[in-house]
Amino acid sequence: MRAISQDTLGTPEVLREAVVPRPVPGPSQILVAVRAAGVNPTDWKHRSSSLFLDRLPLVLGWDVSGVVEAVGFGVTLFKPGDEVFGMLPYPHGVGSHAEYVTAPARAFAHKPAEIDHVQAGALPLAALTAHQAIVDTAQVGPGQRVLIHAAAGGVGHLAVQIAKARGAYVIGTASAAKHAFVRSLGADEVIDYRTTDFAEAVQDVDMVLDPLSGDTRTRSFDVLRPGGTLVSLLPPTDPDDAARAAAKGVRAETLLVEADHAGMNAIAALVASGALRPHIEAVFPLAEAAKAHALGETDRTTGKLVLTVDGGQTGE
Repeated sequence: MRAISQDTLGTPEVLREAVVPRPVPGPSQILVAVRAAGVNPTDWKHRSSSLFLDRLPLVLGWDVSGVVEAVGFGVTLFKPGDEVFGMLPYPHGVGSHAEYVTAPARAFAHKPAEIDHVQAGALPLAALTAHQAIVDTAQVGPGQRVLIHAAAGGVGHLAVQIAKARGAYVIGTASAAKHAFVRSLGADEVIDYRTTDFAEAVQDVDMVLDPLSGDTRTRSFDVLRPGGTLVSLLPPTDPDDAARAAAKGVRAETLLVEADHAGMNAIAALVASGALRPHIEAVFPLAEAAKAHALGETDRTTGKLVLTVDGGQTGE
C-alpha cells in the first residue's frame, strides 16, 4: 500500500511516498481503507523531533475516516463496508497517512451520514481533545463561563462548539481577522489577543482551555474563579505552577488525548444534531503531505488540514 513515510527527522521535505506492507487486523482490531486523514500540530512536531516516538521509518497520522475492509477476531461493533471515523491510539498507534490502517475497533465510531469523509477525517484528534477537556475533565455545564484560547485553531474552533452545546457562555481569543469566524461558531465574546490583555478583560470564568502553555497558562490563573479548572494541552513551563494553582484555589491539569469509543460516539451525536462541524482550511492529496505540513507550520491556518486518499470526497 502507499503511505507517507520518513526515514529521518527534519523539515517537511523528509516526507516521501513509499510502498509499505498492508497491515492485517489482529484480535479486536479492524482494517480500515482510509478515505481521509487530518493533519495536526502533533504530526509536524513528531516529524521534526522524536517527542513521544523514537522509531524510524515512521508513518504519521492519528485521524482517520474510511471504510471497514476487514475485522479481526472478536469484533462485534463493525462489519466490512461500514463507514467509520476515529483516532488511532495516541501516541503509539500512529499511521493513518496511508491507504490502510489497523487499530482497535473501539477507537472508532460509525461516521455520521451528515458529513463526508473529509469532514469526518478532520475531527477525531482535535474534537476528542476538546471533548475530554471540556466534558470529561472540567465537566462544564449550563451557564458556566469558559475561556478558550486560540479559538480559531484546530482544537479551539471545535471546543467553542462543544462548550456551547453544553450550555456554556463562551469567550474566545483570536486575531481580529478571525473574530467573525469565531462568533459564527457561537462564541459570546471574542478578544483580540494582540491588542487586549485577556487577563484584564476577563474575570470569574469556570474553565480555561489553553493549547499554548507558557505565559498564556500562567496568566490564565488570574481569570479563574475559585474552584475553576485550567486545562492545558502542553506541559507547564513555570516551576511555580502548582503553587500558583493552590494559592488561587483552582485545579490545573495537562491533558494528553486518548482514543475513546464513547467520546467518538458523543462527537458523532453532536455532528448528527448539527451542533458540531469542522472548518476545513485546505485539503491535499496524500502525496502532497509535505505541503500540508508546511502550511500548518505557518500557524496561520483556521480550523483543520486534511489529506485525502483515492476515493475520498471533497469537504466543504
